[in-house]
Amino acid sequence: MILHSNTFGNGRPFLILHGFLGMGDNWKTLAKRFSEINFEMHLVDQRNHGRSSHSADFNYEILAEDIKEYCEHHGLKDIILLGHSMGGKTAMFFASQYPEMVSKLIVADISPRYYPVHHEAILEGLSHLDFSLIKSRGEADEALSKFVDNDGVRMFLLKNLYWIEKGQLGLRINLEALTEHVSEVGESLPKHAVFKGDTLFLRGDTSEYIDTSDELVIKQHFPNSNLVTIANAGHWLHAENPEAFFKAVLEFL
Repeated sequence: MILHSNTFGNGRPFLILHGFLGMGDNWKTLAKRFSEINFEMHLVDQRNHGRSSHSADFNYEILAEDIKEYCEHHGLKDIILLGHSMGGKTAMFFASQYPEMVSKLIVADISPRYYPVHHEAILEGLSHLDFSLIKSRGEADEALSKFVDNDGVRMFLLKNLYWIEKGQLGLRINLEALTEHVSEVGESLPKHAVFKGDTLFLRGDTSEYIDTSDELVIKQHFPNSNLVTIANAGHWLHAENPEAFFKAVLEFL
């Protein structure tokens, strides 16, 4: 599967992988800053997300293979690879399987360990959006608020809305496949998976996704890694403190 991407800038190839239920465009503001300093940015939509194709198959081995096919299709070598949350897991899988293709790895607020399923309310809310009745973003937001009370999370989720045709809204994500395979999102990196290249882990200081107990497992899989904490930020650290996030990544690169 050749994934959809938004590509701009010139220089070293720099791929960004979004998180669960997101899309590459979530990273456009930060990516434009990187493109201004000699990076060719690739904001990739992973399968079943954004404008990429839908598939019944969904796990990290397949997602990593998608990135390999994408790089080969576009003739990309020695890439910089940044992944957030689910995208961070994809990036870890990819780097450990195809280390010769990665020059620098950046993982944002996710550890190699297993995470239990915790998206049930979000997926249930999205499944209850009845687009035979819902005819505006405001109506969709009101319906989703019965399941997701956080305004910021709803705003993030509703970026998946689009007009299928005039008067008919829909979701870009493959909700059926993602709901069926949601347990795959929290899967751990295989025990044998190791990437010895330069790696940066970033965590938000108010996030619970990476804690002190994760530092050992990170080093086991990524022996040449550093862990940096972004102040005044949670799981969406790149959106909550973009300046500190940009500075940390730039210093690493």
